[in-house]
Amino acid sequence: MAYLSDIEIAASCKLKPITEIAKRAGIDEKYIEQYGRYKAKVDPSVMKDGSRENGKLILVTAITPTPAGEGKTTTTIGLADGLSRIGKNVVAALREPSLGPVFGIKGGAAGGGYAQVVPMEDINLHFTGDFHAIGAANNLLAAMLDNHIKQGNELNIDVRKITWKRCVDMNDRQLRYITDGLGGVANGVPREDGFDITVASEIMAVLCLSDNITDLKERLSRIIVGYTYDDKPVTCADLKAQGAMAALLKDAVKPNLVQTLEGTPALVHGGPFANIAHGCNSVTATRLALRLGDYAVTEAGFGADLGAEKFLDIKCRAAGLKPDAVVMVATVRALKMHGGLDKKSLDTENITALENGIPNLLRHIGNIKNVYGLPCVVALNRFPTDTDREIDFVIKKCNELHVNTVLSTVWAEGGKGGEELAREVVRLCNEEKSNFTFAYPLEYTIKEKIEAVVKKVYGGDGITVLPAAQKQIDRLTALGFGGLPVCIAKTQYSFSDNPSLLGAPSGFTVTVKNVKISAGAGFIVVLTGDIMTMPGLPKRPAAENIDVDENGKITGLF
Repeated sequence: MAYLSDIEIAASCKLKPITEIAKRAGIDEKYIEQYGRYKAKVDPSVMKDGSRENGKLILVTAITPTPAGEGKTTTTIGLADGLSRIGKNVVAALREPSLGPVFGIKGGAAGGGYAQVVPMEDINLHFTGDFHAIGAANNLLAAMLDNHIKQGNELNIDVRKITWKRCVDMNDRQLRYITDGLGGVANGVPREDGFDITVASEIMAVLCLSDNITDLKERLSRIIVGYTYDDKPVTCADLKAQGAMAALLKDAVKPNLVQTLEGTPALVHGGPFANIAHGCNSVTATRLALRLGDYAVTEAGFGADLGAEKFLDIKCRAAGLKPDAVVMVATVRALKMHGGLDKKSLDTENITALENGIPNLLRHIGNIKNVYGLPCVVALNRFPTDTDREIDFVIKKCNELHVNTVLSTVWAEGGKGGEELAREVVRLCNEEKSNFTFAYPLEYTIKEKIEAVVKKVYGGDGITVLPAAQKQIDRLTALGFGGLPVCIAKTQYSFSDNPSLLGAPSGFTVTVKNVKISAGAGFIVVLTGDIMTMPGLPKRPAAENIDVDENGKITGLF
């Protein structure tokens, strides 16, 4: 059977004017700045207008990712439409896609099937220019840093200890490690340098975690760009760059309003805020969704051990957010892969593989319920090849943990396929109490925080800290950063730091290789492996299939 592609489905949708969507969300026209007919920026000051109480916050997360796919964004959008169909006032809050993966491996990141946000072509490409503004602010700071060194280096910056990189919103491995400033005195000071992808810039984290322009400037000013010859940190404030950077970001801080295929308001704003792709949106967008809707549906990228952990331990802590319910997305196919089955064999019933793989789902559920104290439901995205026996097996295992499983068919049916899930989410919010807590207190030492996540969330035995990382921990503690939360960067494919350990491994330790500070964002980044902050393109980039005709119609964007 032939299915319409995502972009064909999106193109067939009759979009409502964004003014109509704003009205549906309860936003007065004076608070919106239109970008064409179907997109708008929302002035965050709308939250000061009126005394409406916040709605319920629903977090969508997932099992450990596999090549079979899980469908978090699709589920988030389908759930929002499902809530709308059962008569609830709902607003979705999503992250913006990065151009690099769009042209590289994904071809689009605005949901899929009949659960999409639109206009999907705009959202997947330049949208309203937020990422360009972030890149410009990042590179202004880099330019001012190198210019300062060229103009006499009053701050005594050691060029061997510069930590600030340039960025570009494209997968380009060629730029990971470069030498610049060549060609003589007029062209700067020669040094080793490199690029990150824009979403890996600390500016992204700063934008996503800032409360307002004032907070944004303060966070920007705290960014550490390098160290002096006597090892003192050099900040953005030392270079007097924060004001100009904030000027570049003044519109980017405003959430973007779009719609789902079914006309549900959706705020798409911010990107992966933690140096690697965890897919949380901005604090401002989440707060705005809570203020506008009785239900706010948002997501966190990768598996719950990465995205949800950072959403809960970093974002919720920083913003004072408290989720009311969590949706855990899973598929029978992905669980069978965790059970050791090859991707080519997923279409055949295999209870043994499912039995071997389901501990992955159960550990994630256990973490949400027992570590974080949150009500949880499993959204099982159904595929045509899933058998009743396989589905019943998953339902039974989740019931043993007192968690309901709901079949989701939002990809094929849109909001209609998410109505049952919507009803269960409403029930959880009304009947089950959220006893939200964090995985660790901020009073813990840096090592104790890392250990807490590894033991409580990952299911590991502990950590091994390499000597270089220990020196960094000692240094950051001495500089007064020991009280910040930790942002652990590790493979998304396993609970451990070894991507080949699928399912729910135990008996492992996590090796801490590098520890660095994101002082502006307000967290400590802990690197546990070779984490890429500048991805490369695959052998057959998605860009090969993307085209536009003489009428401006785009094809191939999934």
